[in-house]
Amino acid sequence: MLKVSQITKRYRKKTVLENIDFTLQSGDIVGLVGENGAGKSTLLKILATLEKPTVGTVTLHDKSYIKDRREIRKQIGFVPQDIAIWEEFTVAENMRYFEKLSWKNKTDTQLQKICTDMNLFEWNTPVKVLSGGMKRKLNMAISFIHDPSLLLLDEPTVGIDLKSKKEINQYLLHQAKHLGKMIIYTSHDMDEIVHLCDRVICIGKDPFYVELLKEIKKEIIVF
Repeated sequence: MLKVSQITKRYRKKTVLENIDFTLQSGDIVGLVGENGAGKSTLLKILATLEKPTVGTVTLHDKSYIKDRREIRKQIGFVPQDIAIWEEFTVAENMRYFEKLSWKNKTDTQLQKICTDMNLFEWNTPVKVLSGGMKRKLNMAISFIHDPSLLLLDEPTVGIDLKSKKEINQYLLHQAKHLGKMIIYTSHDMDEIVHLCDRVICIGKDPFYVELLKEIKKEIIVF
């Protein structure tokens, strides 16, 4: 279980997040929405241990983000919006490279299966010739190498074709509903939010999003 308790983040006099409070259970997919600058990416960075909150606590499987930081990081898969892969490497070389940096050892067969499960079959193809959708899949596949229990995805399907978007969504649904992963997912695509997420967290109290979310039959939390 992920427990976020009264998280507030300030940069000098500017408050970016205030009193964010929610929990995730195994198998939950939570959508994170709000206008640009509302603090979605900041919250994901806090949950990924890349930033510290000004106030509040976070625990994952009853382990403290402060006291058990090293163990926490072994359980987290973070996919930033910017694609972070080696363009000159092949898909295989990228997977092998990041496996060496991972918490777990994986064979080539295991690494390749992560990719093929996402319908990414271009194992020996240089990344620089892949489509945007295939690059997004590889970016995400890398985050699964160490079998994280919590996945933090910042606009993982932005700017890609509909087919790749649906394949990624189906993969995430399988990870959550069959393997018990917890997923927090930011997106400006409300169709994705409706079809993929169990509930929605809206940050910023933007009237546009608040009114839009009233139209969908999901549990909604507004901060």
